[in-house]
Amino acid sequence: MIDSHCHINDPSFKDHPEEYINLGKSAGIAEFLVVSYDEKSSRIAVDIAKNYSECFAAVGIHPSDVKRMKKGDLESIEKLAKNDRVLAIGEIGLDYYWDKEKEVQDQQKEFFIKQIDIANKLNKPISIHCRDAYEDCYEILKSHPVNKGGVMHCYGGSPEMAKMFIKLGFVLGFGGTLTFKNARKPKEVLESISDKDYILETDAPYLAPDPYRGKQNHSKYLHLVRDKIAELRNISAEEVDRHTTENFNRIFR
Repeated sequence: MIDSHCHINDPSFKDHPEEYINLGKSAGIAEFLVVSYDEKSSRIAVDIAKNYSECFAAVGIHPSDVKRMKKGDLESIEKLAKNDRVLAIGEIGLDYYWDKEKEVQDQQKEFFIKQIDIANKLNKPISIHCRDAYEDCYEILKSHPVNKGGVMHCYGGSPEMAKMFIKLGFVLGFGGTLTFKNARKPKEVLESISDKDYILETDAPYLAPDPYRGKQNHSKYLHLVRDKIAELRNISAEEVDRHTTENFNRIFR
């Protein structure tokens, strides 16, 4: 399995990454994509990727962090992204759940586009965080195409919009929320797409799957997401491993 979205650069993990990685490996994780949310976490992600062969990095500024950006942060992100261990720009995008002010949402759009430009300049895919903003996110991606596509991280939109993002070259990331008993929409989406359209992720330390919901998440729980996908699609766990590994490699290699 590949954990396509985890935060080993989070303060709760960054001081003991080797322990985190070894626990994940013991649970069947072959590789980890360490995704960033600001300039500092991007530097940490690159350091982890340089020091551990199982890890790769995505660098970028999360939409809810753009209002805290400092001068020079975007230039630093672009410089970090040139490292061979960086597979993507992310997580970037729009979040209208936490940020409802129009001025902040406009700022998010501006820096989403600027980071898409960095991705295209360096020929890398992107990892998108989108919450309560799928229509605006789609319009931006349609008017500013991403050369290498990417992933809709923790996808929570409709099946109809899922197919629209897939047509733009994106796969959908499914994590712990898929295992929640009230997760009707993600299950409908998963059942409506093909085996070429999804990848595995945890978003650790957030969104732990059942039966660990509400506790700290970890890549070692990824098999619970994999097994739920196998159940919903009526295929074997080994088939899910194969499909998601192929999909990850197609997007991120």
